[in-house]
Amino acid sequence: MTQKPRLSFWQIWNMSFGFLGIQFGFALQNGNASRILTTFGADVEHLSWFWLAAPLTGMIIQPIIGYYSDRTWTSLGRRRPYFLAGSILAAAALMMMPNSAILASLLPPLYIGAGILMIMDASFNVAMEPFRALVADLLPTDQRTLGFSIQTCLIGIGAVIGSWLPYVFAEFFGLEKSTTDGSVPYSVTLSFYIGAVVFLIAILWTVLTTKEFPPDKEYLKDEKASGKKGLSQIVSDFAGMPATMKQLGLVQFFSWFALFSMWVFTTSAVATHVYGLPQDDRSSVMFNDAANWVGIIFGVYNGVSAIYALMLPFIAAKVGRKTTHTVSLTAGGLGLISIYFIHDPTILLFSMIGVGMAWASILAMPYAILAGSIPPHKMGIYMGVFNFFITLPQIINGIIGGPIVKYFYNSQAIYAIVMAGVFLLIAAFCVRFVNDADDPVTNSK
Repeated sequence: MTQKPRLSFWQIWNMSFGFLGIQFGFALQNGNASRILTTFGADVEHLSWFWLAAPLTGMIIQPIIGYYSDRTWTSLGRRRPYFLAGSILAAAALMMMPNSAILASLLPPLYIGAGILMIMDASFNVAMEPFRALVADLLPTDQRTLGFSIQTCLIGIGAVIGSWLPYVFAEFFGLEKSTTDGSVPYSVTLSFYIGAVVFLIAILWTVLTTKEFPPDKEYLKDEKASGKKGLSQIVSDFAGMPATMKQLGLVQFFSWFALFSMWVFTTSAVATHVYGLPQDDRSSVMFNDAANWVGIIFGVYNGVSAIYALMLPFIAAKVGRKTTHTVSLTAGGLGLISIYFIHDPTILLFSMIGVGMAWASILAMPYAILAGSIPPHKMGIYMGVFNFFITLPQIINGIIGGPIVKYFYNSQAIYAIVMAGVFLLIAAFCVRFVNDADDPVTNSK
């Protein structure tokens, strides 16, 4: 295979810019989905069950999208058709999510909201999966850590804006932040509308500014030799995954189990443990203040991740990718555990520094390590298969997380956050068992 040309910083920035829109949407979902579902009547111990929609759709969709994007070549290119289709669907779902009550004549708003959450996450996954493969498609090995780090920086920027938007509309523009009729406050609804527009614009930026290389035909040889196509080939590739992927899978399991707990239970944990509200408070002004503040602290950890992501290539070049990931996960674990000892909402900002370091590393280091162990003509499918190690822990957490909070933690969500911190520390320990083929060679930059 011919050597891939090195790209400039701004070429890598343009090819990754769509991730800003994707994470803008994810931030709105992560910071407000539990709040919206709670407004529609969900109990805290049931929230994780509704959130199962996200990892279930990701587990199914990402390997399929990866497989077919490896085999696609159109006038738009190889990966870009999937970016565009996913963004259109996601924008529609973002606009519908806070308006679930409109369809209450069909089903209770709670179930409409859960269904739209599933559609929204499925659309995010269609748009997101090919971005990971695009970096590996277009960048030489020694630029991949930089490529994934720029993606993470853009993820952080999009997430900061998406996380803070409801708070800004409520506190600085005077839009309603609570309601008495069981509807979603307009400050949140407007944020979702803007998120839909930003999602589309960011994806279009990448589609219009990035040129893809035609795929080689190695996958055709594989299919003719094995006689397998479609689902059977996906299953075969899953069974034959590289050893590095399996080792990273354990790290990913504990990392994403922790992240899922943080996204699902932080609003309830902050409202009850930090603000001192009763567990059955779901719509008061104080509860919405707590929920808006969660958006702020989520924005802080994403802002930290955006800055830290640009430092990752230099840190990894000095100490190696494994050490970089270990230190970052440890910082995140300690940050989450520290929330238990905090009763001043402002101090939560400091906890988020460690979380932001972990988030940046989770979005960059595993992919940079993994890319060197994957056959180039199977980059899309294996990036999709790797998503199993992201979705499976979330599904397990979604099933058992709520009952654990209810029966073991007496519905005190703060203990789910502490458990998340412990799991990040376990993930940090597991990094030591990963074989990084490019480390300490210069390709690890």
